[in-house]
Amino acid sequence: MRAKVRAALDALYMKRLVRELEGRPRPQHIGIMLDGNRRWAKMSGIDDPREGYRAGAAKVLDFLRWCDSAEIEHVTLFMLSDDNLHRPEDQLNPLIDIIAEVVERLAAPGNPWPVEAVGALDLLPGESASRLKTATAATQGRTGGTKVDVAVGYGGRREIVDAVRSALTEHSSQGGDIDQFIETFTMEHISKHLYSKTRSESDLIIRTSGEQRLSGFLLWQSAYAEVHFCETYWPDFREIDFLRALRSYSLRERRYGR
Repeated sequence: MRAKVRAALDALYMKRLVRELEGRPRPQHIGIMLDGNRRWAKMSGIDDPREGYRAGAAKVLDFLRWCDSAEIEHVTLFMLSDDNLHRPEDQLNPLIDIIAEVVERLAAPGNPWPVEAVGALDLLPGESASRLKTATAATQGRTGGTKVDVAVGYGGRREIVDAVRSALTEHSSQGGDIDQFIETFTMEHISKHLYSKTRSESDLIIRTSGEQRLSGFLLWQSAYAEVHFCETYWPDFREIDFLRALRSYSLRERRYGR
């Protein structure tokens, strides 16, 4: 009985949140840090942390459907940092397999999302990078849903370094003078060479699990982003939590440094 009452109250509250968001500003690009999977497993009495990652993986499709309903144009999912690549193989390889399974599920026929894997894919072990590239290639040309970037082996500092290196390499390969290029180098040169082809600045960063830091996520793109920290572990993240984040964003006055 309590569960039914709670479900009914949640449904009413969601309708209220949706009404509050009508006509309000909403983010075009959301970056979300899917944090708390291992702690969720421990809290749930599950000894194998991989079960936490599997539960988190199952939440991704729900989240993207919520984004579609809210007409969010672009989402970046932070699933594995470049620091995580230093974990022991017996911890890292199962996690990367779960991430690859998620991307393959997003890429399955019938789903609307164009998907891109962003990060230092060449640092991934085994055939993982190949699986990700094959799956995401099948989604190119899709236009029906939210654009999805899956950040794997991703680090914000590494992305900026790679962007500068890419800009210099491109200029040099075209026969340009490096010294002259340095004199005319601008922020746009970096923006043009970031991992994501979409390259839009982030409007809102969400981090679950109660941690209150960005951990290098979207360092360049989040210069003027609003940040929303949610206490809920990622596998328990609900549409209500998502709508609350959108409401929080809609009520803020974005000054862009002014």
